[in-house]
Amino acid sequence: MQIKEATNYTLISSDEDSFKEFQKSVFKKINDFDKNHLIIQISEELSIDKKDFLLFLKIAEQKKENGTSFVVLNSSVNADDFAENLNIVPTLQEAEDILEMETIERELGF
Repeated sequence: MQIKEATNYTLISSDEDSFKEFQKSVFKKINDFDKNHLIIQISEELSIDKKDFLLFLKIAEQKKENGTSFVVLNSSVNADDFAENLNIVPTLQEAEDILEMETIERELGF
């Protein structure tokens, strides 16, 4: 797991050999990022299916309750196959755009 601090968010990228290893690493460290907007970048090299992405749904809901954003970055899945409250996008630019839009929504009281 690689962690990169950006100005407005923390980017966590997978460098493990399997999704299960990456998921375990993220879940061990997730509480360290309570106040941070998070982007989780899952490598297309990892074998992953829809139920694996759903493991992040609870984190997404917790982040929203805390007033922060959570986005999964992966281009190998169709985001329309998932619940609306789980942001999955194919590019880092789109992930940054989601963070910005959600910040504006919070400021406007949505």
